[in-house]
Amino acid sequence: MIMRFNNKKITTMLGLLPEMESYFDDEIGNYSFTEKQSMRLKKVMGYNCHRLSKESTTVSDFAIYGINYMFANNWINRNEIGAIVVVSLCPDYFVPHISNIIQAECGFGENIICLDIAQGCCGFLVGLMQSFMLLEHIDKKVLLVNGDVISHKVSRRDRNDYPLIGDAACITVLENSESSPIYFEMNTDGKRRNALIIPAGGFKMPCNIETAKVKMDSEGNYRSLDNICMDGSEVFNFVQSDVSKMLKDAFDSEHKTIEDFDYFFFHQPNKFMLKKLAQKVGIPFDKFPMNLVENFGNPSGASIPMTAIFNARDELINKNNSCCLSAFGSGLAWGVVFMDIGNLNNCEIIESDL
Repeated sequence: MIMRFNNKKITTMLGLLPEMESYFDDEIGNYSFTEKQSMRLKKVMGYNCHRLSKESTTVSDFAIYGINYMFANNWINRNEIGAIVVVSLCPDYFVPHISNIIQAECGFGENIICLDIAQGCCGFLVGLMQSFMLLEHIDKKVLLVNGDVISHKVSRRDRNDYPLIGDAACITVLENSESSPIYFEMNTDGKRRNALIIPAGGFKMPCNIETAKVKMDSEGNYRSLDNICMDGSEVFNFVQSDVSKMLKDAFDSEHKTIEDFDYFFFHQPNKFMLKKLAQKVGIPFDKFPMNLVENFGNPSGASIPMTAIFNARDELINKNNSCCLSAFGSGLAWGVVFMDIGNLNNCEIIESDL
């Protein structure tokens, strides 16, 4: 599905990280690989450090901390916000929704729109789409919250998933403002949904004693049905085929070249996958940041804005930048956005004791 939006702009981005750091070198004893194999994996995938939240921390904790920080520093005020959109795979509860918790705890009025969307890797793009559509009908700003605490659902003995996972959140402020046209494309193939799945925990398979039993798979990973499970080979092939084709087709249809973009801010699965994608599409590495996993881990739907802030904060504040955003993963889903991001009012990453 292709959509186009006009006069919509990002004006503020705040990234939030937990303080706790965990290093791959300290974790290799958890895995079935030899130390030599683990070090080779570290170099290829870009593993190093990832941020992990406390077991008691929820997405609403991150959001409330960040919004109160924005209030305290006069980044926003309550009366100018018309909607709160939360995109996450990690609800505090089945009911109530995270956005309702935020509305109450941060003191927003009762006339605000609150929406929660369940989406993973493509969460930032889906959040942008929903925010853009809301801005067609309201004259206030939209507060977009992307956040996950996926580490709570990953086995520490799973060398496929645990080294790359990181917890984080990002709060983005969007508003109606004169801007260049925005190209938006989103695709989904549910037939391949099992390539990235947490089998137990929903109504289809509630968590119980049996689902919590840890077993070793054919590759030497230890996990239970309560944990996230990724078919790395299938996801890699999907990115190299479907995602690369989408990008090339979008460039052609919109008469864009690689040189037309200042930055390519993509979802951050691991450095190896991103390098191969960049090479296949022809994107130069200096325009294509791919260092989030080695510094913070992959924070799911918050990965695109976190990558942008971490690598281009000054440029995002001081000038306008033509950006290509792309995300791909759970669903399976994949999408691309062409939009300008820049001259932001505020742009920062902060840490919290969460």
